Amino acid sequence: MKIYLDTIGCRLNQSEIETLARGFRAAGHEIVASAAGADLAVVNTCAVTADAAADSRQLIRHLARAGVSQIVPTGCWATLQPKEAANLPNVLKVVSNDQKENLVAQFNSEFRIQNSEFDLEPISRQPIPGLHRRTRAFIKVQDGCDNACTFCITTVARGQGRSRLLADVIADVQFALAGGTKEIVLTGVHLGSWGQEWGRHLRELVKAILDQTETPRLRLSSLEPWDLDADFFSLWTDRRLMPHLHLPLQSGSESTLRRMARRTTPASFRALVAAARTSIPDAAITTDIIAGFPGETDSEFAETLEFVREMDFAGGHVFTYSARPETAASRMRGQVRPEVRKKRNAILREALEESAKVYRQKFVGRRMSVLWESVTELDEWGWQMEGWTENYLRVRAAASSPRWNEVDEVELAEVSGEAARGVIRDSG
Repeated sequence: MKIYLDTIGCRLNQSEIETLARGFRAAGHEIVASAAGADLAVVNTCAVTADAAADSRQLIRHLARAGVSQIVPTGCWATLQPKEAANLPNVLKVVSNDQKENLVAQFNSEFRIQNSEFDLEPISRQPIPGLHRRTRAFIKVQDGCDNACTFCITTVARGQGRSRLLADVIADVQFALAGGTKEIVLTGVHLGSWGQEWGRHLRELVKAILDQTETPRLRLSSLEPWDLDADFFSLWTDRRLMPHLHLPLQSGSESTLRRMARRTTPASFRALVAAARTSIPDAAITTDIIAGFPGETDSEFAETLEFVREMDFAGGHVFTYSARPETAASRMRGQVRPEVRKKRNAILREALEESAKVYRQKFVGRRMSVLWESVTELDEWGWQMEGWTENYLRVRAAASSPRWNEVDEVELAEVSGEAARGVIRDSG
């Protein structure tokens, strides 16, 4: 069968889509680049915000209009709203998060595909065609979350925190590397909690991957600040570990953080960032902020804005607070008016964009290692390359030949918008 895979939301969702692609291919199915002509589509949905839920519904409807007669929604929104998902056009069945790992086997069973086919493992990892043709492999190491952040619906959709065995993670990394991956990205709902149920720490997993594999580049996705200490940053003496930390702050106001049930304070966050910058010079530290959380006063917002400016983040995301059903925050008094939330979002975005611009500008004139993730033909004389430095700066450069999934030394010539223009100085 021809199967189209798509996803809304986080890197964990992307990792799961890549795992599904691997399973379907092992069973003899073809993963196609577009919905046109697909016999089946699987959509990994998201519910982290109302917009993400709406995007999930819209994507399913779009696939139905594109002619896909059988659609299987899975992921967080489908888990939280299975009846609504089932009622969307051309939905064959809804697969909840706790059944997602069995989706391929269940599908094969229902279509009477022999298990011997499913056991055939492809020799190399193949990128998902179309929009999901990536050079980086997202490796899921953990799922679920035991935190009780009052705004978060993901803990409801994903359940309790649970870690994957180290040996299984190493096997996935080795598989991705055998397929030509140049960068491994570790993902999870609460990545920093990996191993806690066994009395272990994420640093052990990171060290094991660096010691037991030959991954050229290892990157960590979002890390909650309370899972880390100053000693954690000593891992970055291995230059294969990318100097980029995404540390969700959510608010720079201590009182707002308490209402969010976040296990951090501005003071402890400040100290953690200082320790990271001491151990990892020029590290890119990015963050997430929520604008207009229930009860957020003008003075609390001012505290957040001041703290964001103080931290000199290399970038980040600002989310307008979105009340999610079944969360404590949705029942709180003092819900901020939508127009105020929107205004605060714009102010915070401007502050983050300014600090990101200053950060990018620091690297003009330097040589950086860039992994090329996309290639566009300019004309018969060359190609437009786009990729990422170790510290997650987006770089564009021209090349005489397509160099997708290759790493080059690039001198950054200038910054324009969210990307830097570079000149390739060394290929290899």
